Amino acid sequence: MSAQPAMEPRAAAREVALRLVEAGHRALFAGGCVRDRLLGSEPEDFDIATSATPEEIVRVFPKARGVGEAFGVMLVRLGGHSFEVATFRKDGPYKDGRRPSEVHFSDEFEDAQRRDFTVNGIFEEPESGAPVDYVKGQEDIAARLIRAIGDPHARIAEDRLRMLRAVRFAARLGFGIEPGTSAAIRAHAGELKSVSPERVGEEVRKMLAHPGRARAALLTEEHMLDGAVFGVHEQPGQLPRLTALPGDAVWITALAAWLLDRQGRKASTGLPRIPGSAAEGFVSGFRAQLVMSNHETAALEAVFEAHHQLLIGLAARSLAQRKRLFASPGFDAALSIAEGEAPDRARRDRAEADRELPDRRLPTPLLDGNALISAGLKAGPQFKSLLDQVMDAQLEGRISSPADALELALSLAPG
Repeated sequence: MSAQPAMEPRAAAREVALRLVEAGHRALFAGGCVRDRLLGSEPEDFDIATSATPEEIVRVFPKARGVGEAFGVMLVRLGGHSFEVATFRKDGPYKDGRRPSEVHFSDEFEDAQRRDFTVNGIFEEPESGAPVDYVKGQEDIAARLIRAIGDPHARIAEDRLRMLRAVRFAARLGFGIEPGTSAAIRAHAGELKSVSPERVGEEVRKMLAHPGRARAALLTEEHMLDGAVFGVHEQPGQLPRLTALPGDAVWITALAAWLLDRQGRKASTGLPRIPGSAAEGFVSGFRAQLVMSNHETAALEAVFEAHHQLLIGLAARSLAQRKRLFASPGFDAALSIAEGEAPDRARRDRAEADRELPDRRLPTPLLDGNALISAGLKAGPQFKSLLDQVMDAQLEGRISSPADALELALSLAPG
């Protein structure tokens, strides 16, 4: 028997909610899925809030498993999708600036009051699609504002990461931050340093992976949150490199552009040079701050190295040297950053790279070390130099076959 096709996310989420309703419980869509639908986009992820306790959820969905049972959160799978189903709750005191010390199962009104921002505090009836709004979130969506629910100082004290989340939501949605919420963020900005670097880093990744990244960065600086992100607060300024990035730029490229923009405010030329030899030391200062992996660290260093080489320019390089640069791992990212510095020069560089090495990959070498040994040469440090010179000739079209490559290597070999 063939497997049943997966249901559409909304249909599957609606089925989960209605099964809870049929069992005698209240069930509503909650959070971002409601916000996004009210803004005109169809969400892919749905969260469900319910009056059912975890034990009652398991009675309806025997295969449900706890992903935060202490907080009343269960994972239910249906129709090829997984949904977090959370019991309505009221949070107790927050003692660590992240989680409540205890929770009490409650009703939908109190559950709405514990959430972060009004735009995220709206519920939706799963069957009719009617909003259930206890926090005036629809008014703030209409006014295009991010506003903390209740006292913004209290919301920030509960979880200080909410300061960065406010910035991210404002940038992602194209909203402003309500003045009282904005003032509270500025007042508590220094406290973001008490949040774990892992959580700060994850929020920064989400901010910089979105096309609204330049506004997110500006809001971060304007609210003095960059001190926790980078270890030092800089006066807000223009972000030409970050602004010029294509919408699909990866977060590492965006991070490099943001850092170069910040460096550029200090450089009289406006073109900060972070030489390849210094890139490793420069990046290490942010690695721990954002909990970057080895892969991410290497990628950021590669962008800075390629950017430095582009600043030096292509004119004085041989064709082989240019092709090696075009094939370097950070080249295209560095080129997209350069388009925010010197657009005409960057367009010329891109045109040449597309002409000379469109796939950004060096060809398979015509010669390797085994061939040199078979030809009677003794392996040693000189092999690298020989092979590099032969590859240069291959890249410049001076040789085109293994026989040509071996002949050239033997002519270059010492003795």
